[in-house]
Amino acid sequence: MQDKNKETGNKPLSIETKTVNPKTDGSADAGSALPSSDILLSIRDLKVHFPITRGIIFQHKVGAVRAVDGVSFDVKRGETLGLVGESGCGKSTTGRAILRLNNPTSGQMYFNGEDITLIKGKNLKQMRRNMTMIFQDPYASLNPRMTVANIISEPLIIHGLASGKARQERVEQLLEQVGLSKYFTNRYPHEFSGGQRQRIGIARALAANPSFIVADEPVSALDVSIQAQIVNLMEDLQAQYGLTYLIVAHDLSVVRHISNRVAVMYLGKIVELSDRDELYIRPSHPYTVALLSAVPIPDPKIEKKRQRIILTGDVPSPVNPPSGCRFHTRCPLTQMICKEVEPEFRNIGSGHFSACHFAEDVASGSVKVTSSKL
Repeated sequence: MQDKNKETGNKPLSIETKTVNPKTDGSADAGSALPSSDILLSIRDLKVHFPITRGIIFQHKVGAVRAVDGVSFDVKRGETLGLVGESGCGKSTTGRAILRLNNPTSGQMYFNGEDITLIKGKNLKQMRRNMTMIFQDPYASLNPRMTVANIISEPLIIHGLASGKARQERVEQLLEQVGLSKYFTNRYPHEFSGGQRQRIGIARALAANPSFIVADEPVSALDVSIQAQIVNLMEDLQAQYGLTYLIVAHDLSVVRHISNRVAVMYLGKIVELSDRDELYIRPSHPYTVALLSAVPIPDPKIEKKRQRIILTGDVPSPVNPPSGCRFHTRCPLTQMICKEVEPEFRNIGSGHFSACHFAEDVASGSVKVTSSKL
């Protein structure tokens, strides 16, 4: 795949925390109202909490799993936003909430300038024609009892877009666009490889001519060689149809290749959001630095000299997240302010947003993130 673009010591840190109001520039802006015309999707303070109940007949709520807990970002038309983080950080739940597969607990979601947070019925059905999803598991996301023709034509039937011969021709066209033979229409999912099944899933996602696609780990279940084919296919389709992607992934190499901007999630919150190259070259959050240190570099000499940052401890429970910065229990730069005050998700320059009290110093390199905890 060709890319599209190109220590602290033991003494306490003394760093002034700055407060900067984010600008409405297509990046996360927790304070803006309606999005500008070049923004397709706008998310504001999105929360998705799953209740914990007790009792059998008379259930009562005793707590909640805060899967997504106050997420804000924008997605520009025609761009690809990568959403990365550890398993369980809320990436997939965010994508599912945008499509209303999980109902949001609170917050606002705007698509094409329209509030889609609480829409129902016909309006929700119409919205889902323009927004669709590529699921993570190509084996589980396809009905084994349906033929390829039935799977791909299902969105056409639901939205009343084609019937009869026109529907069959549309299915064949979609198969050829994703690199499969049109003669596969009468086959069943078990007759295909994992990569072919994912192509069928992509064809189904394209059936209703959507403008926005959430791709939930679209290549994680595939071999490396097949991953490259699927990523290149998605890029070709984006260029052909002007699609906008939200790519949910944990493979930072894939995200760097396909994304224009990258958002990093930790325990239900976005901790950093920036232009792709800016984030990979000048990360400003210790968690992002640790993630990038785990990405292998295909150069033995460079890889041998690199220092892998090992985070100590486990990820806290989303049922009872820690006070202050949620990363402070594992962060090697933790200070008292981190435990007491939650850092503002602020613009530290040129649309680079970060939720760290020491973001400017981490980004400039004046403070080094290491494995040892202070």
